[in-house]
Amino acid sequence: MKSKEISRLFDQIADALEFQGENQFKVGAYRKVARTLSEMAEDIEVIHREGRLREIPGVGEGIAQHITEYLETGKISKYEEELKKVPAELIQLMDIPGMGPKTLALANKKLGVKNLSDLKKAIENGSLAGIPGLGEKKVGNIRKGIARFEKVKERIPLGMALPLAEEIMTGLRGKFKITMISPAGSLRRMRETVGDIDILAGSSQGKKIVEAFTRLPMVKETLAAGDTKGSIITDEGLQVDLRVVPEKAFGAALQYFTGSQAHNVKLRGIAHKMGIKVNEYGVFRGEKLIAGQTEEGVYQSLGMQCPPPEMREDRGEIELAREGKIPRLVEIPDIRGDLHVHSRHSDGSGEIEEIAGKAREKGYQWIAICDHSKSARYARGLPEAEVLKVIEEIEELNQRLKGIRVLAGAEVDILPDGSLDFPDRILKKLDVVVGAVHQGFKKNVTGRMTRAMDNPYLKIIAHPTGRLISAREGYEIDIEAVMEKAARTGTALEINAHYDRLDLDDLNAMKAKKAGVKIAIGTDAHSVRMLDYMRLGVAVARRGWLGPEDIVNTWSADKIINWQKKQ
Repeated sequence: MKSKEISRLFDQIADALEFQGENQFKVGAYRKVARTLSEMAEDIEVIHREGRLREIPGVGEGIAQHITEYLETGKISKYEEELKKVPAELIQLMDIPGMGPKTLALANKKLGVKNLSDLKKAIENGSLAGIPGLGEKKVGNIRKGIARFEKVKERIPLGMALPLAEEIMTGLRGKFKITMISPAGSLRRMRETVGDIDILAGSSQGKKIVEAFTRLPMVKETLAAGDTKGSIITDEGLQVDLRVVPEKAFGAALQYFTGSQAHNVKLRGIAHKMGIKVNEYGVFRGEKLIAGQTEEGVYQSLGMQCPPPEMREDRGEIELAREGKIPRLVEIPDIRGDLHVHSRHSDGSGEIEEIAGKAREKGYQWIAICDHSKSARYARGLPEAEVLKVIEEIEELNQRLKGIRVLAGAEVDILPDGSLDFPDRILKKLDVVVGAVHQGFKKNVTGRMTRAMDNPYLKIIAHPTGRLISAREGYEIDIEAVMEKAARTGTALEINAHYDRLDLDDLNAMKAKKAGVKIAIGTDAHSVRMLDYMRLGVAVARRGWLGPEDIVNTWSADKIINWQKKQ
């Protein structure tokens, strides 16, 4: 938690410095360390006690002093100093997609923009478009960015909500030995963002559990604390609601509060026609309780299978459940490896051997190291000679590693003409080739991707729509045309499991399956901690109704290599 808080402070220092026109080297130094800290698995306090702060990539003497100051005093003087120079409301506006610190500085200086209301007025009266270097097109993007900013700030990314809910449930289990406890709502359905975090518990000790809930270490403020319900705000400003129900009603309550609303409405309609009432208290025939302790019992009482929570969006899952045809969805144990991981050779933070060790701990049979290609200079992309050295390093590692195999891959830029950033003589030496668009998002992306798939060495398209949930809608792309070409060429499309991408999303994953396209799940990990994002990618696959047969990650290493070598 402290690593994330320091990361947030460093990011805001960088925003403030850039707003003031500070040189990009200094700004970039803070941003790099902020990213490293946000993704770091090891406890920052342990690193500090052992005198290893300078071993963290990007941490020099000055930044190490800032970290030490925070750990010893709870504050960073540099943060307070820089934010005194920039009003807090302006700092918040820098989170608007398209509204970077430089643009905001111009709007502030020339138009007196000090807050979101001022910015909206400057857009509506046309004065923002009058600033040199902006123009109507960029202002239009900022307008869209404001809409996205206002929408996203009310939602919590799945990658933040899920670990928090699990931490809370672990704390409560430890105190009360609760066996019936689960996330509910959109979090249990694993939607990419959620509103409030809902947790449901089954117990007769409601008041004691709620009291313990409000005293957990992450609680900043208690909003409500009754005999069966509690609501808190965490240190990170997130709202979590807890509800405790009798054990005999836990399954019915879990089904009811998991939703979705559309799923539940259809379910209750079916029950009504059968003369049965279904609600959060149980399943009743007249006054008689006929089910309620388990979800399976609720669905069985209606003559149907219990659909996995991820499917409950009223997309046909109830019809399948009534026919007994719910498909077997992919699960974490089906995953044999991760197809998109970065090491310290480009912009990752882990050594290849360290990454391999973590993959082995996760029960993987293999792990694919896919560092950036040469054109991705911002990510320290590798020139051809360096790629060959990495291949040699991986070959040497595989000679002595046990229980895990490292695949030599690359995330290769798809260039403006649709060619790949490495020549075929390099590509043919790799175990897996992942292609990606990283620049020119508005420049014939569909054509570039489809042309790139003509190269027989390209096997996976990374983050195919290019979206960032918090920041941008993505490429201008005809994703159906990309899927059609992928099906013809046998190219897999990625579900990028980073919580701000989750790209393909669930609906596009469902379309890809129907088009006959294989899916590759890649965490896009830049640290060993980020390997845990695999479960988010699997969640998207499950929401897209994908089974193990649809996912490349379920293959053996030999099958992947044979697929790569097949022309």
